[in-house]
Amino acid sequence: MDKRNGIKNLLTVALLAGTCLLFFWAENNLDNFQLRILNLAAIFAILGLSMNLVIGFTGMFSLGHSGFMCVGAYTAAILTMSPASKELIYYMEPIIPILAHIQWPIFPAILMAGLVAAVFGLLVGFPALRLRDDYLAIATLGFAEIIRIVVTNTISITNGSLGLKDIPSINSIWVYWGSAIITIIILKRIINSSWGYAFMAIRDNEIAAEAMGISIFKHKLLSFTIGAFFAGVAGALMGFIITSIDPTMFRFLFTFQILLIVVLGGMGSLTGTVISAIVITIMMEVLRFVEEPIDLFGILSIPGLPGMRMVIFSIGLLMVILFYRQGLMGTREFNWDWVLSRLGRGKSKERGDSI
Repeated sequence: MDKRNGIKNLLTVALLAGTCLLFFWAENNLDNFQLRILNLAAIFAILGLSMNLVIGFTGMFSLGHSGFMCVGAYTAAILTMSPASKELIYYMEPIIPILAHIQWPIFPAILMAGLVAAVFGLLVGFPALRLRDDYLAIATLGFAEIIRIVVTNTISITNGSLGLKDIPSINSIWVYWGSAIITIIILKRIINSSWGYAFMAIRDNEIAAEAMGISIFKHKLLSFTIGAFFAGVAGALMGFIITSIDPTMFRFLFTFQILLIVVLGGMGSLTGTVISAIVITIMMEVLRFVEEPIDLFGILSIPGLPGMRMVIFSIGLLMVILFYRQGLMGTREFNWDWVLSRLGRGKSKERGDSI
């Protein structure tokens, strides 16, 4: 057993080293557009992981992620923008004095964005999580829209519908994928802890979980708040990659894009969510041609239709729901035991053939 654990630890170190080498190669060989796509994939992975914790592992059908992402994006942007930029951008109504001369470093601002989003998650979850199923989905969706409308109308803090520009830009793949890897590690530890087992017990059967002494509301609120924290972190990273934000970015349709990642990857699988986030982010760019005019050999001309990419993904989502509900990974996770067992079978087969 100790030998097997040693092999798994060695494989984990080798995987991390290989990942670092891959990032180093990507940063030095890929162009800015390709790096941007990879960084967006990391952001969507964080968003998918945070939503999967709430929906896949705890069984709460929440649609409020766009609101928490909005809170995180605005928090990080306001904290990191220079005083000169704030004075220039807030021309309709000056920013409140306490925020006018603040300029934080990037990483403390990302952490604060997550914390502020978690506070909002706590405030939203306290009344909303007393509801269940579709009622919870409608309530959280409504709260997300309320957050967006409040952001639109608090001009002296958020600059209203004009949004924020001149946000510090981060292009390093280490920041985005480093944040994604940290998110994976933290959520993996949470899921494999007593909290995680309580979350999954609530998902499977609330009555049985309550009979075992699990506080249903407390654990639901904890899961919801953790999910809001990581949604806020992803919102901050989104602001740094785009360098400008406005309330229209965080409409409820954005939540459905994250839900698509969770469902396709497998509700209850961190591995599936990461794979799905990478595939969908890349495919969103590959499929841009379907929104442009297409000429089929001079016989048929199809005009460009904006939004066709989402139509294709929506059809894919329907196919998964109808024919493959567990998604790519279901509730399975990548682990070294499976790899070692497959290798062991292969070696046994080779020995059998040689005999």
